Amino acid sequence: MQTVSTQKPLHTLPLFGFLAIFALCTWLILRVVLALNIGLGAMQFGEILGAFAKGLWFDVAALAYLVVPWLIFSILLPNRWRHLAWVNKARWLVAFLATFGLIFGAVSEFIFWQEFTTRFNFIAVDYLIYTNEVIGNIRESYPVPLILTGIALLVAGLLFIASRFVRFDNRPKTTKNKLALLATAIALPVLSYQTTNVDQMEFSKNAYANELSGNGLFSFSAAARRNELDYDKFYRTIPQAQADAILASNGLARQPLSQALQSEPQIETKAIGPFKRRPKNVVLISVESLSADYLGTYGNQENLTPTLDKIAKEGLVFDKVFATGTRTVRGLDALSLGTPPIPGQAIVHRPNNEHLATVGEFLEAQSFYTFFIYGGYGMFDNMNAYFRGNDYKVIDRTDFDAKSIQAENVWGVDDESLFNNAIKAIDDNVKNATPFFAHIMTTSNHRPFTFPEGKIDLPQGKRAGAVKYTDYAIGKLIENARTKPWFNDTLFIIVADHCSSAAGKTKLPVDKYHIPLIFYAPDMLPAGHYPRMASQIDIAPTVMHLLGAKGEHHFFGENLFKPAENQTAPRAFISNYQELGYYKNDTLIVLSPKQKAEAFRVNPKTLESTPASMNETLLREAIAYYQTASRAYKTGALNESENLNL
Repeated sequence: MQTVSTQKPLHTLPLFGFLAIFALCTWLILRVVLALNIGLGAMQFGEILGAFAKGLWFDVAALAYLVVPWLIFSILLPNRWRHLAWVNKARWLVAFLATFGLIFGAVSEFIFWQEFTTRFNFIAVDYLIYTNEVIGNIRESYPVPLILTGIALLVAGLLFIASRFVRFDNRPKTTKNKLALLATAIALPVLSYQTTNVDQMEFSKNAYANELSGNGLFSFSAAARRNELDYDKFYRTIPQAQADAILASNGLARQPLSQALQSEPQIETKAIGPFKRRPKNVVLISVESLSADYLGTYGNQENLTPTLDKIAKEGLVFDKVFATGTRTVRGLDALSLGTPPIPGQAIVHRPNNEHLATVGEFLEAQSFYTFFIYGGYGMFDNMNAYFRGNDYKVIDRTDFDAKSIQAENVWGVDDESLFNNAIKAIDDNVKNATPFFAHIMTTSNHRPFTFPEGKIDLPQGKRAGAVKYTDYAIGKLIENARTKPWFNDTLFIIVADHCSSAAGKTKLPVDKYHIPLIFYAPDMLPAGHYPRMASQIDIAPTVMHLLGAKGEHHFFGENLFKPAENQTAPRAFISNYQELGYYKNDTLIVLSPKQKAEAFRVNPKTLESTPASMNETLLREAIAYYQTASRAYKTGALNESENLNL
């Protein structure tokens, strides 16, 4: 009697076929998880379908590159080895390592999405350079050993199940078979390169859906190729003479450096707004990731910033100030150079960025003592090299006495310790009442959100606690500074480098660029509000103006205390590394690569954006600013002369 086997038949698959199926399934599951993470209500049904359809397209395009090594491996493997037991075990080992890598990549993408709500982009490329900070941040924020163990166990379990139904093809390959595999290995990446590019992610008006449609490996590779974007090559341009005329009509008459430094008179008689007298010193505190909506002054009801809210009641609050970008280096560009963001890398991050016309460069040449004081390792994002090359005295965590540090993580020391060391540096270096400018950059409001215990009533590890701790530390800074002889002559400027998140339905959600700005100088500046819209780039020329220093008119930003008769319609600049936004008259113009331009109507109360017909006047203004700023950096017009001869 013949027995019938109940075991399911094994399916024979080549190794590259097995990995391809596993990769597509992994990326599909990841896309579902990311969609649920942002909430399906953030997208319309058609946008969800489009995201998954486009997503499959990008997944296949990425797979076209990913399978090539395994195709080559199959070609090179001798026929006499294909059936050997150790080769089969090696195949399963390769399958384990590859599937582990795929799932690890998916987990990494999820973590990156939690921070930026985007697929891997040029930020991820940058993070490969600064592995100490990035890996340290991940280790301090997440249970890495547990995650890696969990992935390993999951992969082992999945492969064990797969081994019950699949076996790897060990049949000999004929010359014809190998030629077919070779042709496939050549054709797949060529076809992918010719038919797919990362710009195809922009299939809708919903930024969430566009990002969801991408593939992390594909977008990472594209970002590595596009780390710098030449404005003239990728964006709309106009004749430079026309651009200069437009800027002049908008009140911006940037002077050549020789004229700005040598011909500009001292401005002792010019208006200084609400100030009773000029400050002699400035302490500029750029706070990590401090969105305006964290402060009670700007409407928050959680009591996260009691100190800043008190300072705001005693200082000058700027109601509508917008950051230029989404990363610290963009904020540092704006605050030191006063220039609109240029596409691609921030100037802080670029080569040949020394001896630029920065606040520090101007003030140091006019006998000010200039500092850049950072709570982290200043080599990160090229900060030390940039500020040192632009005449700031650079002080970072490596210069702090270990006994002065209460707590630290991979990103930096706690803000209270930073501020204590900053005041010590000022006291140690500034002698004989020399005026000074100190730019202090904080780190505590950054993941993993750790800080000294017992300081506030919220736990570590969450953004809310980090915000409240930074607020506490700023209060301690003011208390400490109040005991110093230079306090009454010092203007404290508190501003964010950028918001905590820039994700939204549109490419450039205006509300995600709204940052706090407070001027605090109780002995010379009455309390009040500044209601006009302003840009982060306006702080640099305003500082120069208030200090009575030469160079105010070299910046693209504008002095915020211009006499009313000289004021023009306020505007702001917002960007990510590709899209360049110009916000004016409740309209947002967005310039994008491939000479694209879009217009949006912005609700002045909610700051929500809706597509609108193009305003040609504002379009030309946007082009004029961004084109001129990009060319100024490229041609060296942002550089100072070798000898300032002040």
